[in-house]
Amino acid sequence: MIVHGGQATYGQKIGVLLLDSRIPRIPGDIGHAGTFDFPVLFKVVSGASIAKVIGDTDPALLEPFIEAARDLQRRGCRAITTSCGFLAIFQKELAAALEVPVFTSSLLQVNFIRTMIAPDKKIGIIAAEKNSITPQHLEGAGIRGEEVKIVGLDGCACFTAMRSEDPSYDTEVLKKDLVDAALRLTAEGDIGAIVVECTNLSPFSYAVQEATGLPVFDIVTLINYMHQSVAQRPYPDRC
Repeated sequence: MIVHGGQATYGQKIGVLLLDSRIPRIPGDIGHAGTFDFPVLFKVVSGASIAKVIGDTDPALLEPFIEAARDLQRRGCRAITTSCGFLAIFQKELAAALEVPVFTSSLLQVNFIRTMIAPDKKIGIIAAEKNSITPQHLEGAGIRGEEVKIVGLDGCACFTAMRSEDPSYDTEVLKKDLVDAALRLTAEGDIGAIVVECTNLSPFSYAVQEATGLPVFDIVTLINYMHQSVAQRPYPDRC
C-alpha cells in the first residue's frame, strides 16, 4: 500500500474552534479532549473572547472564524464545530465559506427534535444567558421562536467566576443551578425534550436527564452524531 502525505497530523475528523479564553474545561466539556471516544483537532480563534461572542456577537469575529475553520479544513477535518452555542449567529456564513459541514451550535438540533416529539410539546433550551439569545441567534439555527421555551443561568455565580482573572468554579454548584433551571423549564409539563445550549454545561446533561426524565441534547450529542457521519466504519459481510 502506497500512502501519501500533505498534512502535519492525521486521523482527526472533527475540528473544534475554541474561544480565546482560559475557562476550566472538565470531561464532558467540548474543550476537554477526553470528552470524546475519537481524536478531535482544536484551534483557538485569537481575539474571540467570551465578551465579544455572548450577547451582541461582534460581527468583526466572522472573518477570523472563517479563516480558522479553513485552516482546520486544510488540516484534514471533515466537519467543524465551535465551543459556544451563541455562534449560531454565524452558522449560514460559516457553512457557505467551507467545503465541509459546519455546525456551530447545539441549537441546530432543535428542528431535528421537532420531528420526533408531539406537536403540542415545546423544546426547552437551557442557555448560559437567556437574555443574550436574540432572534438573530435563533434564526441562524433555523429556529422559530414559538416552538421553544428558553431559560438561562443569568447571574449564576459560577459563570461569573469562569470569566474572572482566576477562572474557576464549583462543579456541584453549577450542576445544582442547571438542574434547578431544568425543573423550572419543565414545571408546566409542556416540554418534550431539552437542548443544552452552553458547551460548558454538557458535563452535567446527565443530571438534567435524571431530574426531568426527558431526552437531553447538547453539543456532545451533535458531535458524536456528526463524527459517525464522516467516519463510517465497515461491518462484517456475514452474520
